[in-house]
Amino acid sequence: MENEELKNKSFGPIQGLIDDQSVEEIWINTPNRIFVARNGKSELTNLVLSKEVVHNLIERLLIWGGRRLDVSTPFVDARLPDGSRLHVAIPEVTAVHWAVNIRKHLNKGSTLSDLKQLGSINDEILALLTHAVHDGLNILVSGGTQAGKTTFLNALASQIPVHERVITIEEVFELKPKLPDWIGLQTRNTNLEGEGEISLRKLIKESLRMRPNRIIVGEVREAEALDLLIALNAGLPGMATLHANSARSAISKLQLLPLLAGENIAQSFITPTIASSIDLVIQCSLDSQGKRRVVEVAAVTGRSEAGIVEIDSIYRWNGIEYEKGLADYSTIKNKHRLIK
Repeated sequence: MENEELKNKSFGPIQGLIDDQSVEEIWINTPNRIFVARNGKSELTNLVLSKEVVHNLIERLLIWGGRRLDVSTPFVDARLPDGSRLHVAIPEVTAVHWAVNIRKHLNKGSTLSDLKQLGSINDEILALLTHAVHDGLNILVSGGTQAGKTTFLNALASQIPVHERVITIEEVFELKPKLPDWIGLQTRNTNLEGEGEISLRKLIKESLRMRPNRIIVGEVREAEALDLLIALNAGLPGMATLHANSARSAISKLQLLPLLAGENIAQSFITPTIASSIDLVIQCSLDSQGKRRVVEVAAVTGRSEAGIVEIDSIYRWNGIEYEKGLADYSTIKNKHRLIK
């Protein structure tokens, strides 16, 4: 009871915005310029705070996240008591004021069926993705910022069979598979002495020692792409998200990120590994009207040539409806038969 009361007080002057279920995200540019996002669109609020109130609020919230913010660590990502995600940047990274983003944890679209009801996918894509998860296909969810990648990844995880042991790997805890055998791992920043960092690369490697049936990486940004591909290439099913503006761009970016791991990483290894390891790419999008939708589901056929991974659309959104592409689910099934 005491913890619940403290949780309710933790957001102070912005508690009303936190309680408002129509608000998806809150950001503070300056103490008197506070914005929110509703239905994918931003709007300026009439809330005015002081610099001291903003600083006190953030410092109090960071206690819950177990993260620190100072001159040596001017950025911070943290999970808040209600499951929301906090990001803060301070001067001299920012010009004058603390820049604060709070992405709320809303229970919208927690399953693929929910996303279908919201109009993010249709019945055919719902059926295809349900089969894909049950069959243990490797799925890459791509899209821009706020396109709903993490929400979609959570929805995919809801289809994982309950007997599987799942390990999730994230910078900040956001994924919450409703599974009886699930372990969540989170990165850690360095301490005041510059030691103790735990990276995504380290967590992916450690997760393989934890007897997983499937791993889920919240977001692939850098060299951890190599460790993920190595795990998937060894036959361990997995899912991940990645920032990209198309399914083709997502595969191209995935070809580049492993090269950050070192000069001894050859593209001649990366390209065929992606072709054999990744099965589906799901491209999410946020349109100008604030609508989140899957705009493409593409199959990675397993073939590559001249450094290019072959990828064919299964479904593509044309602005009005979904069109069928050249590939279908049998494309991936045939791929796995050929690999075996």
